[in-house]
Amino acid sequence: MNFKTLPVVLVATAVLGLGLTAHQLASAHGNVTPQAVDTHELKPLGEEWLSANPYQGNPVAIRIGSSAFNQNCARCHGLEAVSGGIAPDLRRLPVDEATDEYFQTSVRHGKVRNGNVYMPPFEGTLNQEAIWALRAYIVSRHTEED
Repeated sequence: MNFKTLPVVLVATAVLGLGLTAHQLASAHGNVTPQAVDTHELKPLGEEWLSANPYQGNPVAIRIGSSAFNQNCARCHGLEAVSGGIAPDLRRLPVDEATDEYFQTSVRHGKVRNGNVYMPPFEGTLNQEAIWALRAYIVSRHTEED
């Protein structure tokens, strides 16, 4: 075993030792109350949702996205976007327009499977600028390594 797999092994051991079900594990991170993000430093994007991230590579957007991630996403997707295994590692999402659109739709509407909320919807709390700043931050952390 190497140090990269140690967190996964520890979580798996804890889950098995506690006898948690998949539903309990998915809920183990607790409820997430979406937090608003101050985006006044970013160019306003208007009411119509864009399909591609206009802020990719923008240092101000990346800084705002980092803060937004820590407030709203890190609990499930890991500190600095390094997943601990509860939710997908967003750093491994492809960097392309199709994934941009998938990302903003997922963040806006959340993720529900079989009636279970795996990710709350953030539309109404996060504006378009905040969601694209999140994506800019995640793209800045992109990796294809394990």
